[in-house]
Amino acid sequence: MDSTDGQIIRRLYISDENKNVIRKVTVPGSKSITNRALLLAALSDKICTLEGALFSDDSRYFAKALMNLGFHVELDEENKKAIVYGNNGVIPEKQGKIYVGSAGTAARFLTAMLGFSDGEYVIDASEQMKKRPMNELFTVLEGLGARIDYLEEKGCLPVKIRGIFADTTEGMDENEVVDISLDISKSTQFLSAILMTASMIKKDVFVHITSSKKNGSYIEITRKVMSDFGMPSEFDGETYKVPYCDETDDEKEFAYHIEPDVSAASYFYAAAMICGLSVIVNGVYPDSMQGDMKFLKLLESMGGRCFDDNNGIMFVGPADGEYNGVDVYMNDFSDQALTLAVVAAYAKTPTRITGIGHIRGQESDRIAAIVNELNRAGIKCNELDDGVEIIPGTPCGAGIETYEDHRVAMAFSLLGLKTDGIIIKNPSCTRKTFEDYFEVLEGLYDY
Repeated sequence: MDSTDGQIIRRLYISDENKNVIRKVTVPGSKSITNRALLLAALSDKICTLEGALFSDDSRYFAKALMNLGFHVELDEENKKAIVYGNNGVIPEKQGKIYVGSAGTAARFLTAMLGFSDGEYVIDASEQMKKRPMNELFTVLEGLGARIDYLEEKGCLPVKIRGIFADTTEGMDENEVVDISLDISKSTQFLSAILMTASMIKKDVFVHITSSKKNGSYIEITRKVMSDFGMPSEFDGETYKVPYCDETDDEKEFAYHIEPDVSAASYFYAAAMICGLSVIVNGVYPDSMQGDMKFLKLLESMGGRCFDDNNGIMFVGPADGEYNGVDVYMNDFSDQALTLAVVAAYAKTPTRITGIGHIRGQESDRIAAIVNELNRAGIKCNELDDGVEIIPGTPCGAGIETYEDHRVAMAFSLLGLKTDGIIIKNPSCTRKTFEDYFEVLEGLYDY
């Protein structure tokens, strides 16, 4: 499937002999859980073994940044394991420089940690990450006493940041609690960053949400992983509370299992939907904490079916890949908007996706990417204020621009399963979260 111009996607022809074969797929560990666990492990007072960890560009940037800050981190990529020696809420090195690449989780989570520190650091990032929103988090940290010097554009990375405890004459006041106001309309990662690092302040922390969006699936992942690490939180519908607790237990070692990435699994469920296949993604079960499980429910509403299996959920696409479009508000699982857009290209009726205006500010302007690339492939797609409308048809071959966005590359590869001539340009951008994606996709053909 390789080409000097990009990744050629072969059409997937299903014979009568293999139409009912169950295809089994293994995907990497969850990026969202891996990077949250890396941070919480570093802030803990234990030696934490993270099993099933993701190894991709994003997680490697995160682990490398922790090492540059003086944390002891051992990586075993072959066995998908990371061991992090926690330092009880203290960053070992008091000065340093880290590079977060294009990893939004690393950028937001580590910025909060350094803001609540007693040192001074430089945070650098890729050109792509420098364009993504950070100002809401910087405003909170500056309000609490951190000093931030913008090295390029105000409100964006790169920055030099001096933590709130770096000077004995500055920083936190003597109040018993810390009150924070935060807008999470552009990214819930700002809230996750503050919740996970709140223990460094050593006070009860209250985060009052000022935006109309108050919660979300990724926030719930954050709170679940925090709870697993012994850090409870509370939410009353408007305000999050992280109570400070200085009690420790006698256990000095902690093992944590990371679920397979449901975002990655969703591409293969979508492939099953488009082609009328049966697919099991190993290790993905109905009790997963990840918000993209809603994508499975959405595919079911369009005509797919889910069955429990000992190895993981088995998803069965509708016979001959025939299904209707859908009108759906995807704010809480927007990472799959691109995937649904490609599924919608092969539907029998139009699809309308709303609630995804914020994805304009992710690795690429993903709404523009949906519109541009579907139209390039001969499918009419109209841009809405906060989403898209897709009129299904018969796609044609096209060279798909990926905008250095891993999700554009993976989602639009599915277009080639039923259309000849689809080429994914710059396919290596999938290294961000799923570096062997195309090899795993090729496995669908091996039946």
